[in-house]
Amino acid sequence: MRLGSWLGAALLAAGLSFGASPEAVAQSASSYPNRPIRLVVPFAAGGPTDIVARTMSPKMSAMLNNQPIVIDNRPGAGGVTGVDVVARAAPDGYTIGFGSAGALAISPGLPDRTMPYDTLRDLAPITLGVLVPEPVVVPANMPFRTMQEFIAAARAQPGRLNYGHTGTGSMPHLVGELLKFTAGIDIVAVSYRGGAPLTTALLAGEVQMGLADLPVLLPQIRAGAIRALAVGNRERLPWLPDVPTMDEVGLPGVDTNNWHGLVAPARVPEPILDAIHRAAVAALRDPEVARSLYDQGAIPGGNSRAEFAAFIRSEMEKWAAVIRRGNVRAD
Repeated sequence: MRLGSWLGAALLAAGLSFGASPEAVAQSASSYPNRPIRLVVPFAAGGPTDIVARTMSPKMSAMLNNQPIVIDNRPGAGGVTGVDVVARAAPDGYTIGFGSAGALAISPGLPDRTMPYDTLRDLAPITLGVLVPEPVVVPANMPFRTMQEFIAAARAQPGRLNYGHTGTGSMPHLVGELLKFTAGIDIVAVSYRGGAPLTTALLAGEVQMGLADLPVLLPQIRAGAIRALAVGNRERLPWLPDVPTMDEVGLPGVDTNNWHGLVAPARVPEPILDAIHRAAVAALRDPEVARSLYDQGAIPGGNSRAEFAAFIRSEMEKWAAVIRRGNVRAD
């Protein structure tokens, strides 16, 4: 965060900024929260991330003195616009955000994308919200019944097969590149503007393989219009119990899980971060919330603040390596 932005945030923080006495910080933390909390969702209303945020927020509110949690949708730049709103907010705990893998871990590694914030410096990780699996799928009329058959065909025809993804520099794109490196195949990436156009392309046979978030693909998988070949989760997915993991098909290390997690501005006092963390974890472990998230094709998170921070660092390193190796550039 720039110095000027930090100073402006400090004035708004009213005693929680640098220079505040321990007594003032303790008093502010003990009364937290005493007004509504803004939860920035860096995607449009009605999308998967927005639905997750709105599913969690009532239970979080109940844990935070019943203060309302107001969803503020700030789409743009693959989630970067909304996360920047959080990074620039006053460090008082009254603005938090639902960051995505793209905005927190992938975009910082894209060499031609100028980032308005530093993930590790300007944000305080709270907890992993959800993992969203991304199965490898093919159109049902393709001859490939297994991942091994697709790989064999790709090796026999270098550069002839292609795969669709949801935008250059997106998680599905990078997963496809990681799959190429790991399997030793040459397949051509084809970019689409989101999951819906990609699904249409799969149904029309424009691409031989595709990657996208499970909630986007699951209806067509269940309808038999597309076929799932593998999932990158450590265990088989309850929605697709007959589909093997990447480990099972001989591709260990190919992780195809997208993810979203809660973050706050840096320098929010520790007691307030702890309060938000407790509320978020309680919401994610609530049976009603967990069932709703599972119904949407998401796996609830709820790890510790330290674990989530370590996870973000590892994801940044992993995808930066894929970006360099694949010479990936942003849209």
